[in-house]
Amino acid sequence: MNPQQILDYFKGRKESTVGLISEFVNIESPSFDVARSKKAVDWLERNTSGISPGFDTERIYAEGFGDHFKIRAFQNSDLKPIFILGHSDTVHPIGSIEKNPTRIENGKLFGCGTFDMKANIVVMLEVFRFFTEHNLSPKRQINVLISCDEEVGSDTGRQHVEDEGRKAEYCFVFEPSAEGKVKTGRKGTGSYTLKTHGIPSHAGLDPEKGASAILEISRQIEKLHSLTDFSVGTTISVGMIKGGTAMNVVPAEAECSIDVRFETMDEANRIEHELGNLESFDKRVSLELLGAINRPPLERTDGVVDLFEKAKAAAQTFGYDLKETQVG
Repeated sequence: MNPQQILDYFKGRKESTVGLISEFVNIESPSFDVARSKKAVDWLERNTSGISPGFDTERIYAEGFGDHFKIRAFQNSDLKPIFILGHSDTVHPIGSIEKNPTRIENGKLFGCGTFDMKANIVVMLEVFRFFTEHNLSPKRQINVLISCDEEVGSDTGRQHVEDEGRKAEYCFVFEPSAEGKVKTGRKGTGSYTLKTHGIPSHAGLDPEKGASAILEISRQIEKLHSLTDFSVGTTISVGMIKGGTAMNVVPAEAECSIDVRFETMDEANRIEHELGNLESFDKRVSLELLGAINRPPLERTDGVVDLFEKAKAAAQTFGYDLKETQVG
């Protein structure tokens, strides 16, 4: 089939596709709601089987979250598979749909979880439908994981993501991006809490006997921010701080929350080393560091660029100028 015939097929499916997106969006599925997560996966399972009963599907229960959902499609190749990654949970609390109903305005479809990312999942299913209705198969098997806890850190989904990723030749993440651009780079993140343990004393009677945890953490915050290096995309941000018990007491305890973002693992390792070797300015105050790097970066490697260029070339055959972006 030529590009115009393919476009005509999907144009002919437009009304049905919008209907499917609306159905899926109207199944509210906020993170931590097990029952509603299962309803969303019921919908996914039913519609996947409706496209092709030959696709293998698997539901994996995640306690406290719901069900992860896997699809094995077009299992007719010895080549390493393509991995498609998405999620069924949303950030919208139950009842949000009453304030933000699913609707079309000015040619755009709105609704809770439409953009992030239920419409994207339906588009994936529509591509599968195209292949099966035309008795076609991609060159590689396609493995899909739709996790149910992405919006809250992927505590149970992360291992499945990593396992599927190791098996695959390519991975496409169906997470949305502004203006339809493809993300070819994304910063990694780390989350830490720094605690300072000082010595309490009365601020008026014997202040010299105290060692201020707040003063120490203030000095440490200045040190932390000095680790930022904008030239390589590394930022350190202390977003919360607390400490002390009363205005007239030299504070014995204080803590701050640290957000770390970086574009390369070299920078992640540098920051981890620096944080692990912090020393007290006041030796009477001890430091306690909790936390770790929790997400590695998507580095814009040669492999990522090559995959983007293939996608861009494919898009051009349909008259679409696919662009890329890097995000924090």
